[in-house]
Amino acid sequence: MIYLDYNGSTPVAPEVRDAMLPYLGPCFGNPSSTHSAGTAMAAAVEQAREQVGNLIGAKPEEIVFTSGGTEANNLALKGVAHAFGSRGRHMIISAIEHPAIVQPCRYLESIGFEITRVGVDRYGLVDPQDVNQEIRENTILISIMHANNEVGTIQPIAEIARFARQSNVLMHTDAAQSCGKIPVSVEELGVDMLTLAGHKFYSPQGIGALYIRSGLELESLHHGAGQERNQRAGTEPVPAIVALGAASALASKQCHAKRMQDLRDRLHSGLHEALGNRIKLNGHPELRLPNTLSISIANCSGGTLLAGLPELCASTGAACHGRTRQISDTLAAMGVSEESAAGTLRLSVGRYTKEEEIDQAVAILVAALDRTA
Repeated sequence: MIYLDYNGSTPVAPEVRDAMLPYLGPCFGNPSSTHSAGTAMAAAVEQAREQVGNLIGAKPEEIVFTSGGTEANNLALKGVAHAFGSRGRHMIISAIEHPAIVQPCRYLESIGFEITRVGVDRYGLVDPQDVNQEIRENTILISIMHANNEVGTIQPIAEIARFARQSNVLMHTDAAQSCGKIPVSVEELGVDMLTLAGHKFYSPQGIGALYIRSGLELESLHHGAGQERNQRAGTEPVPAIVALGAASALASKQCHAKRMQDLRDRLHSGLHEALGNRIKLNGHPELRLPNTLSISIANCSGGTLLAGLPELCASTGAACHGRTRQISDTLAAMGVSEESAAGTLRLSVGRYTKEEEIDQAVAILVAALDRTA
């Protein structure tokens, strides 16, 4: 099996697994308990909170653990809506957001909020001036993803955040795809909230976090005993939280961006050499994640192609809606035709990808396309 779907999910790193294992065995207890077993669990949670904070340049107390990126996004959007809805009921997002942003916004529209969707250029890039022009007196939140999950385009979040601050509007970014791949700093980005998803950078599925700037209080989605600064009630899943902390520490000290970019470019070059103008790059040629390659192949069905290649794990689009046949919102917003979108592959490399796997993937794809030509 050749795995080229690291944007979909990553394996658990051995270092992360080793950090997590004791909390699946001899180390257990409720972090809210005051006895020694409980306080040991609470200490492990706080260490992980510090590790996550260090990854993005945040204070430990600004990190709220969630079940993943989807819950973090829901907390950001709905938490702001219910906490600040009396001040205004207008929000701004981009036309290429992940469903974990799109669907909560559709829910908010159903209860009376207005959502403006700002378009992108042919590279999937948002123009900060377009966002600024949509800000109104009743705008309470702007939420623009840091890096797109399908084509990898990195957005000018810092510029957009400056416009938000000038208008006293809160700023959130979904950084699920960028954290662990490129440097991410909440101070440099200037955001009030930021979403992380553990399984995108070598932690288990089912754990994530939301950075919430000090002093900002959201309305909780979960009401209970008041864990996580009263922002997310429920007994903390200590093993998963420890794993997220370990993954954050690993990402802080080991940057694989250059190696991933070399592998990605090797993959692109190999396919281009064999297929020539039959392939077209989607996304910005420079301002994109170092591990992500989205290409459209002429006269090809991406879904049919991959269905006949069980040895190759890749995606035709975002994994969260990869089983649908319709053109993705991202490709549609970028102006990609339905025919080109149908032949789109998302190939994403990671920490454990090898050069020989890249070469094998090129050979496999080219051979399969030759058979169907």
